[in-house]
Amino acid sequence: MIQEKSIKAVESFLGSAKESFTSFINGFDISACCKAAEIIRESQTRGGRLHITGIGKPGHVAAYAASLLSSTGNPSYFLHGTEAVHGSCGQLAEGDVVIAISNSGETMELKATVNAVHANGCKVIGVTGNLHSWLAEHSECALFAGVTEEGGPLNRAPRNSINAEMLVLQALSIMLQVETDWTPEKYVRCHPGGKLGELRDNEK
Repeated sequence: MIQEKSIKAVESFLGSAKESFTSFINGFDISACCKAAEIIRESQTRGGRLHITGIGKPGHVAAYAASLLSSTGNPSYFLHGTEAVHGSCGQLAEGDVVIAISNSGETMELKATVNAVHANGCKVIGVTGNLHSWLAEHSECALFAGVTEEGGPLNRAPRNSINAEMLVLQALSIMLQVETDWTPEKYVRCHPGGKLGELRDNEK
């Protein structure tokens, strides 16, 4: 039997998520999203590629975002946050763009990766909950993904901040999808499997 305190904890989390996201969405900086999209598009016109990296839970967000962007007209590559300084920066080429995700913007491992990214001639777009952080200061553009609290009994494990990071990158993916004129036909060509790979009646 699930304890009453467990149910209360979930209700408390949902309340904090609703409050955090209402505030976050109302304050979403569309101009920063435009700047990030322009940096990526400029790189793409010169043959540059897009990579996404993060440490810990944001690393999983990076893998998801790379997959999402790739499926919507903007080929993207996951760059392992710690393997980057152990050889994986070899996937980078001068002129590429790397999106780096960190809630605090102060993670030591990510600092090393960002320094390596810059050393390889690439630009950095930071996604962070702290616009005054090291990551924000060492990025060509910083996208704010901050929330007031994580939610949950300890208020430590990444929950609300992860959702904010995903929302920021989803918004960026939509902007880039429109800019690349990604049509239903192009989407189906890259996604031939499953129900998503079928043209709908209003798309034929």
